[in-house]
Amino acid sequence: MEEGREASTNSLLKDECYADFLAEDFDVKTYTAQAIHHAVIAEQLAKLAQGISQLDKELHSQVVARHEDLLSQATGIESLEGVLQMMQTRISALQAAVDRIRTKIVDPYNKIVARITQLARLQVACDLLRRIIRILYLSKRLQGQLQGGSREITKAAQSLNELDYLSQGVDLSGIEVIENDLLLISRARLEVENQAKRLLEQGMEIQNPTQVGTALQVFYNLGSLRETISSVVGGYRTTIQDNITSALDIKGLTQPANPRGAPGRAVLPTPGNTAAFRAALWTNLEKLMDQICAACRQVQHLQTVLMKKRDPVTHVCFIDEIIKDGQPDILYTFWNDVTTTLSEEFHRATEASSFLKQAFEGEYPKLLRLYNELWRRLQQYSASLQGALTSSGGMDTTLDITATETDSQDLFTHGKQDYNPEKALKDSLQPYEAAYLSKSLSRLFDPINLVFPMGGRNPPSNDELDSIIKTISSELNVASVDTNLSLAVAKNAAKTVQLFCVKSEQLLCTQGDASQVIGPLTEGQRRNVAVVNSLYRLQQAVAKIVSGLGTCPAAAADALTASLEGVQALMSSAVQPLLQSVSDSIEAIIITLHQEDFSGPLSSPDKPDVPCSLYMKELQGFISRVMADYFRHFQCADFIYESTESIAQRAIELFVRHTSLLRPLGEGGKMRLAADFAQMEMAVAPLCRRVSDLGKPYRMLRSFRPLLFQTSELIASSPAVGDLIPYSTLLHFLFTRAPSELKSPHQRAEWSIARYSQWLDDHPSERDRLTLLRGALEAYVQSVRARQGKEFAPIYPIMLQLLQRATSGSQEVRA
Repeated sequence: MEEGREASTNSLLKDECYADFLAEDFDVKTYTAQAIHHAVIAEQLAKLAQGISQLDKELHSQVVARHEDLLSQATGIESLEGVLQMMQTRISALQAAVDRIRTKIVDPYNKIVARITQLARLQVACDLLRRIIRILYLSKRLQGQLQGGSREITKAAQSLNELDYLSQGVDLSGIEVIENDLLLISRARLEVENQAKRLLEQGMEIQNPTQVGTALQVFYNLGSLRETISSVVGGYRTTIQDNITSALDIKGLTQPANPRGAPGRAVLPTPGNTAAFRAALWTNLEKLMDQICAACRQVQHLQTVLMKKRDPVTHVCFIDEIIKDGQPDILYTFWNDVTTTLSEEFHRATEASSFLKQAFEGEYPKLLRLYNELWRRLQQYSASLQGALTSSGGMDTTLDITATETDSQDLFTHGKQDYNPEKALKDSLQPYEAAYLSKSLSRLFDPINLVFPMGGRNPPSNDELDSIIKTISSELNVASVDTNLSLAVAKNAAKTVQLFCVKSEQLLCTQGDASQVIGPLTEGQRRNVAVVNSLYRLQQAVAKIVSGLGTCPAAAADALTASLEGVQALMSSAVQPLLQSVSDSIEAIIITLHQEDFSGPLSSPDKPDVPCSLYMKELQGFISRVMADYFRHFQCADFIYESTESIAQRAIELFVRHTSLLRPLGEGGKMRLAADFAQMEMAVAPLCRRVSDLGKPYRMLRSFRPLLFQTSELIASSPAVGDLIPYSTLLHFLFTRAPSELKSPHQRAEWSIARYSQWLDDHPSERDRLTLLRGALEAYVQSVRARQGKEFAPIYPIMLQLLQRATSGSQEVRA
C-alpha cells in the first residue's frame, strides 16, 4: 500500500503543471510574465486551482496514512523543547557567574598594567639618567683628554667609543642638559679622526711603527679600523693605477719631443725621435717602479704593524680584526690588485701603441731587470722590516707590539702558502717574454742561415764564425739579468749550435773519396777538414762562453754543454771514414809480414842484417805520410790524437797478434822481429803525443819482445802472461816453436791468416779463443794416436799446462 502511495505521489509530481515549480531556478515574476504572455489568465488560474486541490488531497491522504508517525514526532518535539529550556536556564546561570568573576579580576588587572607601565617608564627614565650622567662625565673627561694632544688621543678615542655605545638605541635629542655635550662630542670625534689620519699618514711616510700603532689603536677604539685600512690601501691602489697610466701615456712620452705640435695631429714618435721616446719611456718606468716600491713598502709596514699590534685591553691582534670573516689580508689583496693592474694597463697600452709594444718586446731584458730590481728591493725591505720590529730598541713599549710566530714568514704569503707573489708580478710580462725569445731565436738563426746558403758547399769563414759566436755571447749576456730568461736563451743558443751542426753535416762528403789514403787530399776531404775545423772553433768558443756563465743557472750551462756533445759527435762522425780507412790500411800492411821469410838462421858476421823488415818500412812511411798529408790540416790536435791513439793501440795489438802467428820462425827471423818491435814504437809515434800514453798495448809490446829469445818454459812462467799478454796470444806464439804436425788453429780449419784475424776480432772473449786453441791441441793428440806415435812433442806439455792455467784463471774470474 505504501508503494502505491509513493507511485501516486511521483506521478503527481511529474505532472506538467508542477514541472515549472520543481525547478531549482524557479522565479515567481518570470513564471507570471510567461503565463500572461502565452495563455489565457482564466485557464491558467483554473490549472493552478486544480493543482492546489490535488495537492490538498495528496496531503490529506499522507496525513491519514502516517497519522501515528506524526503524533510520535509531535510528542518528541515537546520533549526537546523542555530540554532546551533547561539548558538555557543553566547557561544564564553560568553567564552570571562569569560576570561576577570578571568584576573581581578586571580592576586588579588594570591596576597591574598601569603599575607595569609606570615601572617601564621609570626604568627608561633611570637608564636615560644613567646615560646622561655617564655622558656628562665622559664629556668632561674627553675635554681634558683633548687638551692632552696626541699623547691622550687613544684615551680620547676610547671615550668616544664609549660615548657612541651610550648613544646607541636611544634618542637623546631634546635633552637640554646634554645638548652642548653632544655637540662637543661630535666635534671631538671629527677632531680625533682627523688627528689620527694625520698621524697614520705621517707614520706611514716616515715608516714609524710607533705612530702607526698609535693611529691604528685610535681607529680600533673608534670601531672603524677595518674601514680605515681599506680606505688607506684603496688610496695607494688608486695612486699606483694613476701612476701606471701616466707612465705609459703615449702623449706624455712624446710631448717633450714636440711641445708645439699642431693641434689635432696624432702624437706618434717619428724615426728621428724614437731614441728620445724610448729614453723617456724607460725613465718613466724606473720612476713607476720606485712609486710601486714605495707604496708596497708602506703597505708592508702597515701589515707588519697590524700583525704585531694587540689591543692592551682585549689582547686582540689587529690583523685578526682585519681578516676575520674570511677576508684576505691586506698585503695579499693589494699586491694582487697591483699585479693585475700592471697586466691590464700594459696590455691596454701595447694594444693601443705599436711603439710601446716594440719597446717592451725588443728591450724585454731591461723591463725584466726593472721588475727583478723591484722584487729584490721589496724582499730586502721585508727582511729589514722584520728585524727592525722584532728588536726592542727604540720601541714604545706602551704600544704592546710583540713578536709573533709570523716573524719567519714572508709577508706576501702570510696565510697563502700556495701563492707565489714573484710569479704573480712577472705574469704580466709573459707576452713580451715570448715575443723576445722568438726574436732572440731569429737573431741567433739569422747569421747561420746567412753563412749556409742554399746550395753552398763551403763552411763559414773565421769572420762569419766570429759573428755567430758574438751573437750567442751577446744574447746570453743580455739575458743574464734573470735566471729563467738566461735558461730560455741558453736553450735557444743550444738550438743554434744544433742548427750549425745540421748545416755543417749537410756539407760533409760521405762518398768514397772521403776515405781514400792513397793520393793527396781530395776536394771532399778538404771540405770535411774545413767543416771539422769550423766545428772545433765553434766548440771552443761556446765552451769559453759556458765557462764565463758565472751568474747563470747550472741548467743553462748544462743545455749548452749538451749541445757541444752533439758537436763532438759530428766531428767524430766526420773523421771516422778517414780513420777507418787508415786503420784498415795499417792492418793490411801489418798482415803482409806473413809474406816475408822469418825462418832463416842468424846472419854471418860479415853480412849484417837489415834494421827492419820491408813491411815495417812501409808501415812507418804510410803513418808518417798520413799524418803529414791528412791529419796535420786539422786544427783540433787533441781531438785528432784522441782518435789516432786508438789506431795506434789497434796497430800494436795487430802487430803482436800477427808476430805470434808467424810460422816457421828461425833465429834470424827472431832478430828481425826484435828489430821490428823497436821500429814499431817509432812507427806509431806520430799517432800519439807520447808512445807511453798508449797504455796496455804499449806495455804488451814491450813485454812481448824479450819472449822472442826465451825458452818455452820461461815463456810459460813469465809474469807478463795473463796480465799484459793474453794467454791466447802466448799460445799462438808457442805454436811457432812446435813441429808442423802440431797445426795452428787456422791451419787446422784451413783458414787464411786474414780470415783468422777477423775471427779473433769477432771473438774478443778469451774464453772463445782458448776453446779454439784447445781444439787444435786435441786434434794434435788424436793425430799422434792415429799414427801410433810413442811420444808428444816437447812443446805440447808446456802448451797444455799453460792452457789449463788459462782455463782455470778464466773460470776464477767468472766465479
